[in-house]
Amino acid sequence: MPRPSQLAGLARACHPGPTVAVTTLTALLAAGAGHTLARGALVTAAVGTGQLTIGWSNDLIDAGRDRLVGRADKPVARGEVTEAVVRRALAVAGVLCVLLSLACGLASAAVHLLLGVASGWAYNLGLKRTVWSAVPYAVAFGALPAVVTLALPAPTGPPAWVVLAGALLGVGAHLLNALPDLADDEQTGVRGLPHRLGARWVRWLAPAVLVLASAAALVGPAGAPSPVAWAAFALCLVLAAVAVTGRGKVPFAAAIGIAAVDVAALVLGS
Repeated sequence: MPRPSQLAGLARACHPGPTVAVTTLTALLAAGAGHTLARGALVTAAVGTGQLTIGWSNDLIDAGRDRLVGRADKPVARGEVTEAVVRRALAVAGVLCVLLSLACGLASAAVHLLLGVASGWAYNLGLKRTVWSAVPYAVAFGALPAVVTLALPAPTGPPAWVVLAGALLGVGAHLLNALPDLADDEQTGVRGLPHRLGARWVRWLAPAVLVLASAAALVGPAGAPSPVAWAAFALCLVLAAVAVTGRGKVPFAAAIGIAAVDVAALVLGS
């Protein structure tokens, strides 16, 4: 059993911000899709364990690079938790992810494991260093609604506008998540799409992509947008402005806020 200090480092090594954010978005989507509490919890747990594997594998794979640039926010690189402990936790989370995903149904499991989790791992294993670094985010976020709807008693695919909005949110989140670490990444040869664009372009392009995602959520549903939908869109514009002007992790937090607002508006309007 790891020591308490190791457990704290393990928790920080899973990338808790993105992990909690994506898991919470899944719970909101499950509520909007009409899942029962038990079934919604099952889908959410499947996605949550998948996110744990992505976060822990990222820190394991990047440990050497993170030590080289002195990343103070990386528990594995700082020795706050051993690689052996992280590997054991990763193995447990991986087994749980597969079992929980299969319990959601074969179609939902296939989308989650082959598009969602596999995209995250593909990013960690090398796509982050290429011009295609945004693709795993687009695929994973775009697939997330299908993971939820295909787990219903009568499985169904999500509307196309939901997939489009999710994919755009993923691209925007990727750009803003990379923004604070561009210099450190460049030192170790990581040159994904955000690095090739540069900080100035990313700071403006990412919020624009997020606003497009919110626009898709506004006009996608049948009928005229409701007052709730308009209010959500206005709030997303405010959060996009925060993403442009914020520093550090604030832009990424604003991106997740936009995703949460869009999903909450969908749930309230359903």
